[in-house]
Amino acid sequence: MESQGHMDYIQAWLTDMDGVLVHENEALPGAVEFIEALKRADMPFLVLTNNPIYSRRDLSWRLHASGIEIPEDHIWTSALATADFVSRQIPHGKAFVIGEAGLTTALHEVGYVLTDHDPDYVIIGETRNYSFEQLTTALRLIQRGARFICTNPDYTGPSSHGDLLAAGAVAEMIRKASGFEPYFIGKPNAMFFRTALNKLGTHSETTAMVGDRMDTDVRAGLEAGVETFLVLTGISSRESVDTFPYRPSHIVNGIKDLIHLVPQAHGKQGKSAGGKA
Repeated sequence: MESQGHMDYIQAWLTDMDGVLVHENEALPGAVEFIEALKRADMPFLVLTNNPIYSRRDLSWRLHASGIEIPEDHIWTSALATADFVSRQIPHGKAFVIGEAGLTTALHEVGYVLTDHDPDYVIIGETRNYSFEQLTTALRLIQRGARFICTNPDYTGPSSHGDLLAAGAVAEMIRKASGFEPYFIGKPNAMFFRTALNKLGTHSETTAMVGDRMDTDVRAGLEAGVETFLVLTGISSRESVDTFPYRPSHIVNGIKDLIHLVPQAHGKQGKSAGGKA
C-alpha cells in the first residue's frame, strides 16, 4: 500500500454491502468498527448495493439486525439511482415496472406514475415472483416504443439455497425477444457511483470505494475515478484478480484492514492495510 500520507486524501467512502459489511446477514469482521469510526470522524460515506428489492429503511434494519448501525440516508441502491435517472431524463413520467417495493417506492417519490398504459419506460428490477404475463406486457410495451431500463446487470443473486435469477437474466430474455438493448443503471455503470458522489457532495479524487467484486465494484470505481479497495471476504480471490484486464488500487483481506485509514482511528490497527495491487 502507498504511504499513509497519500491515504490522508481520502475524505469520503463508498462501500458495497454484501461480501464487504455482511455475509448472509452476519456482520463481517471489522464492519461494525469501520462504520463507527466513519461516524465518529464525521466522514461522508454511503453504502451501495445493486439490490433494488428493498427500501433504504429495510436495508438499514437488515444491517441493524447484524449489529451495524447505518442511517437510511447513508444507503444508496440501484432502485434509487434508477428513479433519479428517469426523473432527470423525463420528469414526472410514467413507467411499467417489474419489481418490489424498493423500486416502486423510489419511483413514486420522484413523482412517477406506474402504469401499463403508454409508459415512457419499462423498468425491470428484482422480484421473487416474475410473472409470465408481466414479462409479456413488458416485451409488447418495449416493441411499441417504451424505453427499456434495467436496475442492474446481475444475472444471479445469492440466497441460502443457492443462486436466484436476477434482473440481468430477465432483461436478457426480453432483449432477445424484443431486439432492444436495455440501459443498466447499477454497477458497473460508473453513473451509479457519480450519483453517489453527488449525494455526498464529494469529488472522485478524494473518495475511496470498498468492494468484493472485480466486475462491478472495481470496474465502476475505476471508471468513476475513485480509489478502489478489493476485499477478499466476498466473491473475489487474490488469484481471480489476474483474470481481469484491470486492477484495483489495493487488495486487502477485509474491511477490518481499513479501519486505521479513518482519521480518528489512526494508529490503532497496525501500520499497513495490505499490499498495493
